[in-house]
Amino acid sequence: MKIERKYMAHYLNAAFGSGTDSYVRLGQDLEEYAPELSANVEKKNNILGQTSVVIDSYQKQGEVAPYYAEKDDPLFERLQAILDGDLTLDELKTDIVEVKLWGDTAANAYPAIREECYIEIVSYGGDTTGYQIPFNIHYTGVKTAGTFDVKTKTFTAAS
Repeated sequence: MKIERKYMAHYLNAAFGSGTDSYVRLGQDLEEYAPELSANVEKKNNILGQTSVVIDSYQKQGEVAPYYAEKDDPLFERLQAILDGDLTLDELKTDIVEVKLWGDTAANAYPAIREECYIEIVSYGGDTTGYQIPFNIHYTGVKTAGTFDVKTKTFTAAS
C-alpha cells in the first residue's frame, strides 16, 4: 500500500533558539517539499577495469516556495525579522522535525527525527496573489531521534 505524501510531515521551529519551541507545519501553500540530498560521491577506476564508489556525506537542503506571509504566524514573524535585521550566521539557525505520521502512535506521539538547520531567504515580495517570502532550508546533519506529539507540537528525544 502506497503512503500518501500528507503522512510525511515537516515541522519547522519558528522560535530559532529564542525560548520555547514554536513548531509550524510546512505545506499550507506548497505543492511539493522534497529535501535534496546532494551526495558527495567519489568514483575511481583501477587498472582491472573495476570502479569503486565512495559516498562520504550528504549536503541536504529543501526549498519552500511559495511561502505566503500570514499575520500572527510565528514563522512569518521570524522570516520578516530576518529580512528587517539582515540577520546572518547563527541568527538563522533553528531545527526541523520530520514526522512519520504512518508510524505506530501512542497518544498522538509519532516517530520523528529532529535536525538542526539554517534558513536562507531567497527573495521577498511576490505578485498579486500575496506577500511571499520563499526560503531554503539547509540541514546540518546533526540529528536526534524521538517522537513528535502533533496535538501539542512538541518533540521528545529518545532516551
